Amino acid sequence: MRATRLGRAARGLHRPPGSHAAVGPVGGCSMTTVSFFSSGGPGAPGLARDLESVGLTVGAALDLRTMVQDVIRSAPDVVVCYENHPGDALFAITATLQDTAPRPFVLFTADPDAEKIERAAGAGVHAYVVDGYAPRRLRSVIHVAQARFRRDQALRAELSDVRDRFSERKLVDRAKGILMRVRNVPEEEAFKVLRSAAMQSKQRIGQVAQQVIDATRYADAINRAGQLRMLSQRIVKLNGLGCAGIEPEAARRLCDDSVAQADANLAVLGRSLSRATFGDLLDGVLGPWSELKAAVRDRPTTARLAAVDALAERLLGQAEALTRNLETAGFAAALRIINVSGRQRMLSQRIAKGAILSTLIDRPGDGDAMRRAEADFEQGLAFLAAAPLSTGEIQAVMGDALQAWAGFRHALADPVAARRDVAVLSETLLARFGELTALYEQGIQTLMA
Repeated sequence: MRATRLGRAARGLHRPPGSHAAVGPVGGCSMTTVSFFSSGGPGAPGLARDLESVGLTVGAALDLRTMVQDVIRSAPDVVVCYENHPGDALFAITATLQDTAPRPFVLFTADPDAEKIERAAGAGVHAYVVDGYAPRRLRSVIHVAQARFRRDQALRAELSDVRDRFSERKLVDRAKGILMRVRNVPEEEAFKVLRSAAMQSKQRIGQVAQQVIDATRYADAINRAGQLRMLSQRIVKLNGLGCAGIEPEAARRLCDDSVAQADANLAVLGRSLSRATFGDLLDGVLGPWSELKAAVRDRPTTARLAAVDALAERLLGQAEALTRNLETAGFAAALRIINVSGRQRMLSQRIAKGAILSTLIDRPGDGDAMRRAEADFEQGLAFLAAAPLSTGEIQAVMGDALQAWAGFRHALADPVAARRDVAVLSETLLARFGELTALYEQGIQTLMA
C-alpha cells in the first residue's frame, strides 16, 4: 500500500529511548502520531524502523513530556507507544489526550497485569499489546485500535446525544412550566407556543426554551435589583415621616418591612447571579446596604437624617450599576421595559423623600434634584406608553398609575400642608408600578416565545 507522509520525515530509523515519532496514513486508513517511549527494554529502538517497514512514514520525534501539546499541534491520527511498565504518568497522558485530542492509541508493553489492562482501557488505550510485537502484526494491531476508537467515538457521540436530548427535555419542561404559570394555559398549549417559536426562528425547541428561561432569570434579577433602588429611597422617606411625627409607628413598621425586603432580594441575587460576572457589583451593593441598615436600626432623628440619606444615595448608585449591567447582559431590548418600570418605583419614592425632607432639613440643590426626578418620571411614562408590550391588564394598571401620578403632583404643590398626602400617594404609585413591573416581567416570555 502507498504511504502518504504526515509531518516531517524521520531523520533515522532508530531513535533513542524516551523519544516519540509521528507516522502518516496507510492504505485508506487514516493514522497519526506513532509515539513510543522506552523504559530500556528491548524492541523499542527498532519500533520506528519496523513501522516504516510495513508502509508507515515515521515523522519527527516527539517527547513524552510534551506529547499532549505536540499531538494537539500536529493533529495526528494514531498514537503508538512502547512502555515496559506503564504507570500513572502515562495513563494520565492518554486520558488527557482522549479528553482534548481523541485518537486511536496503541500501547506495546511487557506488563501483563490485569489491573493495568483495565486502567489502560479506561484511560483511552485502544490496543494493549503484551510481550512485544511482530512487524507483520503492526498494521493489524493499528487497524484494531482504529476500529475500537471509531466504536468508542460512536458510543461517546450517542451518549452525548442522549445527554443533550435529556438536558433539552429538562429545559423544555422548565420553559413549559414558566409559560403555563404566566399565560395560565395547559401544558399542551405551552408546548405549542415553544414549538411555534422554534419553527418561526428556525431554532431547536431546546434553544427557545433556554431563551425563555434566561429571559425569566434576568427579568427577575432586574426586578429585584430595581427594588433595591426603590428601597434605598423609601427607607429615607419613612425615616423622614418618623422625624416629622407623621404616623411614626406605621412608618417604623414599613421601614422594617423595607429592610427585610432588601435582605431577601440580596439573598436571592446572591444565589442566582454568577459571582464571576456580577460578584463585584453585588459586593458594591452590600457595602452601603450594611451601613444603611445599621443607620436606620434606631429611632430616626432629624440630626442624623442627612447622613442616612447620604448612605441611601450610595446604595442607589450601586444598585443602579447592578441593574444596568443585568439589563445589558440579557435580552436588552425586552429587559429595558422592566428596568424603566422598576425605576418608576424608585422615582416615586425619591420625589416623595425630597418633598418630606425639604420640610425638615435645609440642603441646597434639593429642589433641582426633585425637578430632575419628576422629569425622569415623565420620560419613563412616555417610554412605557410607547413600549410594544401592552395588554388590557397592563393598560388598566397604567391608567390607575396615571391617575395616582396626577394626584401626587397636586399634593406636591404644598408639601408642608400635604406631607401625609405625599406619603400616601407615593405608596399608591409604588404599588401600581410594582404591579406593572410584575406584568412586564411576565410578558417577557411572550416576547421570547
